[in-house]
Amino acid sequence: MQLAKNGDRVQVHYTGKFEASGEVFDSSEGGDPLEFVVGGGQLIEGFDEAIVGMGVGQSKTVTLPPEKAYGERSEERVVQAPRSELPDDAEVNVGDVLEVTIGGQTFPAPVTSMDAETLTLDLNPPLAGHTLVFDLTLVAIAE
Repeated sequence: MQLAKNGDRVQVHYTGKFEASGEVFDSSEGGDPLEFVVGGGQLIEGFDEAIVGMGVGQSKTVTLPPEKAYGERSEERVVQAPRSELPDDAEVNVGDVLEVTIGGQTFPAPVTSMDAETLTLDLNPPLAGHTLVFDLTLVAIAE
């Protein structure tokens, strides 16, 4: 049986849940499987590592601590931005998600609070700080 290794293009069905609550945050079930190159840096580290050694048709469940997923939340990634940087006609409310570009990369940035002068934006990945559980099924391997 062929086993997945770094460099293989694979297709995987997955369901991702929060360990603490069991709530599903994402799933490919009912749709196309996720296709990616194992070890190609496209996915979180623990997801990539979990696929290595799996055979087509094999399923498993893995638990990923934050350091193997989206990292720990960091208060350094919660920043203040002057409202004056917004267009004059922009209406912004707490809970809105703005796109912020830093160093050429664009990040979703939820507005967590605001006053007349500043917005507080959270640049942490939404799943940062969470232990995640993935149910995985390897659908195909193409070298």
